[in-house]
Amino acid sequence: MSDISFLETHANHVNTELEKLLNSKKTSTPKPLWDAMHYSLLAGGKRIRPSLILECYLACGGNNPEIAMPAAMSIECMHTYSLIHDDLPCMDDDDLRRGMATCHKQFNEATAILAADALQALSFELLAASENPADTRIELLKRLAIASGAQGMVGGQMMDIEAEAGGVHGVLEVERIHIHKTGALLRYCCEAGALLAGANAATLSACSRYGKAVGLLFQIADDILDATATSEMLGKSAGKDEAQNKATYVSLVGLEKASELAEEMRDIALDACKPLGDSSERLTALAHYIFGRKT
Repeated sequence: MSDISFLETHANHVNTELEKLLNSKKTSTPKPLWDAMHYSLLAGGKRIRPSLILECYLACGGNNPEIAMPAAMSIECMHTYSLIHDDLPCMDDDDLRRGMATCHKQFNEATAILAADALQALSFELLAASENPADTRIELLKRLAIASGAQGMVGGQMMDIEAEAGGVHGVLEVERIHIHKTGALLRYCCEAGALLAGANAATLSACSRYGKAVGLLFQIADDILDATATSEMLGKSAGKDEAQNKATYVSLVGLEKASELAEEMRDIALDACKPLGDSSERLTALAHYIFGRKT
């Protein structure tokens, strides 16, 4: 496997900045709310989404990662909000996330919902308050709103709920769900990094294609892990997809075919990197890592 030690470097940097951010909000936020936000946002994780922003920024010629840091922090706030909601009893009803009690179990359901709402708002605040040019900030805000809302992640979650009740009728339907539910935010990360670097249309398109392929690759790998790994390995409840009649690649085509689809998505991601030349080395490493991840 390619060297992905840069993931840990990015994660440490993002975590440090998130800690500073939350500490700056501590005196102006009700303590139970701040505690829940801090608990979930700093609960660990590989920070793949912030890393995609930072690496696409660098691959597109950016030379000051601090410029991309507000966007990197923003996406982690948005992602954490989605995880808190996803774990709620009315959604996936899970007790474990990143090896820890889920937010509503650690605190209570109302506090968890409000913490998630606050993190979503904070995600947009970070982009709006960044020092990037106004037109860049507006473009990032618009793209994040689309990727996270009814046309993206939230819409995909609704499709997933409907599929649980009515069943799915093919791989294309599962793909449609996950292009929205998981893929939209991952694609946004890659586009955001390119936009922050001032990428031209061709380079932005390459990052967008990479993000779309990586988004589907991530979900297929997730489906495979849910069917094959233990809860201890994953840091969350394993086997829930099958128990909840989830629409997954594994449930539709089996493990072997799902692995073939994952390999196909990896290869599409690698091909999308070609216009970026040597500067895409870490993006290719990330694609290989997501394809082969064990947790």
